[in-house]
Amino acid sequence: MSESAGHEDEDRLEIEVPADPLAGHPTTAYFWGHVAGSGDVSDEAIEVVTNDEVSAQVIATVAGGDLEYDTTSREYAHDTSITRTEDEYTLSIDGDDEGNDTGLLGRSGALGLPVDGRGNYRFGAFSEHDRELLRGLLEGCGTICFKSSSGTVGISFVHDDRELLELTRELIADCPVDAPTGALSETSSGGYWFGVDDDAAPAFGAWLYETCEETGCFAPSRRRKLERSLERADAYDDA
Repeated sequence: MSESAGHEDEDRLEIEVPADPLAGHPTTAYFWGHVAGSGDVSDEAIEVVTNDEVSAQVIATVAGGDLEYDTTSREYAHDTSITRTEDEYTLSIDGDDEGNDTGLLGRSGALGLPVDGRGNYRFGAFSEHDRELLRGLLEGCGTICFKSSSGTVGISFVHDDRELLELTRELIADCPVDAPTGALSETSSGGYWFGVDDDAAPAFGAWLYETCEETGCFAPSRRRKLERSLERADAYDDA
């Protein structure tokens, strides 16, 4: 790890990981959700970015690679006049790493990854682990916030890939909680976004993190933000 992936020298988490990174499993579903949400995939490498150290260690445990720590400043997707500075952990997985001579993650090129020939993600192998897949997507390209104007919790997804967001909407529509979503809209930076209806956000968020302790596949900082936002919404209702 460069610059010590974070500020604490912790061992990688002991989580259950299948030998095949494409196998249907909670950890692989979470990993590929992150890859789709904040990753860059090529024939030679995968690069995934997260701002939570524990989550970074989890995805590194799933697929190996080198983890680097830095800080970054970025514009808000909905208002590019506002910037924020945050931690950034970048996981780089090289197809030739550790003597791998059969292609990336033991596959011969990008078509061995869960994408089709047009670059669209194929998540069928993870159909029994949609919660972990959606959690990875939320932590990769989603936002959680408390809306002070209405006293509600906002959950939204932002990405440059319109088709990925359409797929995410379908996954949410199929989840066991009733969580209507808005239509896709363009952001000021040229990407796309959609939000879960405010009335449904608490139930959807609670479902999303309900079993996260069982697998360890979650970002503690993101769960804390959700919990704090829900607490503020409850206090707003009681005021």
